[in-house]
Amino acid sequence: MRESRRGPVKSAVPSNVVSPVRRCSRTACGRPAVATLTYVYADSTAVLGPLATYAEPHCYDLCAQHSERLTAPRGWEVVRLTDGSAPARPSGDDLEALANAVREAARPQERAAGGKSGGGRGGDPMEVGRRGHLRVLRSPDN
Repeated sequence: MRESRRGPVKSAVPSNVVSPVRRCSRTACGRPAVATLTYVYADSTAVLGPLATYAEPHCYDLCAQHSERLTAPRGWEVVRLTDGSAPARPSGDDLEALANAVREAARPQERAAGGKSGGGRGGDPMEVGRRGHLRVLRSPDN
């Protein structure tokens, strides 16, 4: 800032019209933007990705509600790019793996035949107990 006889000169005019938070581009929507929409006309594709670092003229910022409900014109494809920092929704494989782990944990444990060395249940001298895919191991010092 420069100094003048009247005091410091500010380089910008304060405004309460412009918000530092980017807003949704949809008409009459004032929610904060979380995603950026761009169109690839040559491929008939709408690309919806994480919020761009800065606003560009041919991109549209969308709030969470409008980005989830986005549809493309007939014959167009919508490509949704996920942000690595956002928590991923569980897939069918994740849910199936979880269900299998719960089933395995709920099964009664089979007792190993007596007389095994080390007292381990699964034949491993370090293994003391087992619950599903998890094992309890004996300390090597004991």
